[in-house]
Amino acid sequence: MEIPTEPIGSIPRPPELLTALADHADGRIGDEELAARQAEAVAETIRRLEETGSPVLVDGEQSKPSFATYPIAGLPGLRPDGAVIPFADGHTRQLPRLTSGPFRYAVHAEEYLRRARSHTALPVKQAVIAPSALSLLYPADGIEDYPRKAFLDDLVSEAETDILGSLNAGAHAVQLDFTEGRLSLKLDPSGGLLDDFVELNNRVLDRFSPQERARIGVHTCPGGDQDSTHSLDVDYVSLLPALFRLQVGNFYVQLASEADPERVLSVIGEALRPGVRVFVGVIDPIDPRVETAEQVRDRVLAAARHIPLDQLGTCDDCGFSPFADDTSTSRETAFAKITARVEGTALAARELGL
Repeated sequence: MEIPTEPIGSIPRPPELLTALADHADGRIGDEELAARQAEAVAETIRRLEETGSPVLVDGEQSKPSFATYPIAGLPGLRPDGAVIPFADGHTRQLPRLTSGPFRYAVHAEEYLRRARSHTALPVKQAVIAPSALSLLYPADGIEDYPRKAFLDDLVSEAETDILGSLNAGAHAVQLDFTEGRLSLKLDPSGGLLDDFVELNNRVLDRFSPQERARIGVHTCPGGDQDSTHSLDVDYVSLLPALFRLQVGNFYVQLASEADPERVLSVIGEALRPGVRVFVGVIDPIDPRVETAEQVRDRVLAAARHIPLDQLGTCDDCGFSPFADDTSTSRETAFAKITARVEGTALAARELGL
């Protein structure tokens, strides 16, 4: 038995793609040329990930504007003045605001998956945005002729289609990005908003069979953008019991950047239910220092004291560039950190006699 290890999602874009994105935004190049640069970046990302020895690949989200907004990019009925997400360093990200219905995705994730799989014979994981994040598009004062219930019904159906399409297109696993889970406790310390998020996500997950849910996972982290986070100051222990109520087979849990990982691991061990796997974060994407394989090994061994080996995996804490314009981490640093994760996980497996 080996310890499975997987990337989370985004990889910093190469300079050529960043230039193309700026040129496209300013009208200097068209959609076709931008798509060509994105395709080149996907192919190179797949090749570089293969070189790290990673047994599972991702497309690095090279073609996504962000991990959160890919389904709605270019949709009519959106205005830019939606929910604001503040980060610890003072910068913000802002979601759009929905102004009319019905709500439909403009793009489904299987399109990214099919392009990525054309470049490799290795398993490819596909990340999708959790419906709870997109629920924040609906304004607090409502939308005339489109009640919130109708919006949520549409959102659940679209999220189901997004996940099912990727499963049917051959995804090794489908990962729901749930960074808003920890953030919800900052917005509502009572936990009511978190409970609403869990209930909404489970509405979608309940539509899948146990066999399908075994290939679905949820990623949680305190956000990571421009070397800052939006909710690292929120006690992880307040999130984890609710997180494990989500009806999935895999959990991808940020841990390397935690101040007290042993405390978090003890809570995971207590909350963990049989039949699921926890991929613990052993790489901190916003730390400029590249971890050594030995550091990763020691983090895995610490996790193995709390999590049964047949339920343990490793991952990065978060994506390295969840928004296309985030250049705070270099592409070379990201691949070096991924290499350390792969090598360190293998070291731990050997030490554990696997």
